[in-house]
Amino acid sequence: MKLEDLQAFVTLIQLQSTLQTAAKLGLTQPAVTRRVQNFEESLGVVLLDRQTKPLRPTTVGLQVYQQCQRIISEVDSLLQLVAEDAPPHGVLRLGMPHSLADDSMLPALAQLQQRYPDLQPRLSSGWGNQLLQQLQQGQLDAALLLFPASKVFPQNLLVAPLGKVELAIVAADDGQPLPQTLAECYGRGWILNPDGCGFRAAITRALADRGLPLQLNMEVQGSALQLALIAAGRGLGMMPRMLVDRAPASLRLKVVELSDFSPVSELWLVQRTLPASQLAALAQFGSDMAAEYGLLSSADNC
Repeated sequence: MKLEDLQAFVTLIQLQSTLQTAAKLGLTQPAVTRRVQNFEESLGVVLLDRQTKPLRPTTVGLQVYQQCQRIISEVDSLLQLVAEDAPPHGVLRLGMPHSLADDSMLPALAQLQQRYPDLQPRLSSGWGNQLLQQLQQGQLDAALLLFPASKVFPQNLLVAPLGKVELAIVAADDGQPLPQTLAECYGRGWILNPDGCGFRAAITRALADRGLPLQLNMEVQGSALQLALIAAGRGLGMMPRMLVDRAPASLRLKVVELSDFSPVSELWLVQRTLPASQLAALAQFGSDMAAEYGLLSSADNC
């Protein structure tokens, strides 16, 4: 039995795609199939139901998969043990929420690579729950996530709060009277991220509590485009206040202060168990990102 065959089986179960498994492991699709077949032959059992699409584990295959996860975890712990004193190196898979995936992270990323030249950051963006799932499945090593301060994370992940993130309701600065309550925003409608965004979910829940539906004028991803549409008078938006403060002066925007809705989020650094040197590098990266965004720590915000 080879560890590489075991890893191919686990990755295939997680991704449910031979193509994606091959891409992640740097193999061809036939090589992935061969490794999984070798693993089955070494155990003398059929692990996959090949009559279903996507592929699913058989009953015994699911039990083997769960055991393999524990084996991989122990192997990772062993590798961490011998790597404690080594400088951080290799690929570091980082996740970023869509709302923060812009050029504001470039200084912190440059500092990370300058301090640790043997580290190779690989970035991917997604919605918070999607990134959290990728962390649990071992597809990411760490992620910056925006969740409420009350968020409860899986116990197998390492979590550090980086600071409070004020969320702003944004309108065009066009001389019109600004709404004072969330209900008064209804007539203007909203410009928000596609479904899956936590900010959109928060507004939807708050409106539902007031017996109002979400009036969605435009569904677009990316703060720059949203701010341009807001400035053009196409509707209201909600995003981190720091992104509004960084908007070009040519965009005439106004932050709306509502008496009954003042959303706040928290920026979290969430990590899998990694070698101590990589954890230290990530902690510094998280601090650099918090400084770049001008965040207050939870203690400072009390």
